[in-house]
Amino acid sequence: MFYLLTLPFRLFFCLLFGLIFLPFTILFLPFIILRLILKVAVALFVLPIAIVTGFIGVMIALVAVTFALLIPLAPFIVIGICVWLLTRNSRAATAIQG
Repeated sequence: MFYLLTLPFRLFFCLLFGLIFLPFTILFLPFIILRLILKVAVALFVLPIAIVTGFIGVMIALVAVTFALLIPLAPFIVIGICVWLLTRNSRAATAIQG
């Protein structure tokens, strides 16, 4: 409610000070443009590095999640490989004789 009550005064003073400081803003416009150019230059230099670093981080996270999911299954995989090695050459494992 206080915000709405003070709204006309804030609008008046913001417009007043905005008009008063407009020449100073125009005076500092080249510095603002220089700041923008420097930010764009730094962004163009840093952005590829950030993208590559993020990609490497995602790959490391995927490897970690894969290992976290597969390591508990390792005993079952080892048992399955052992059973396969024992039964792959047996007569009961082949469907066709010979």
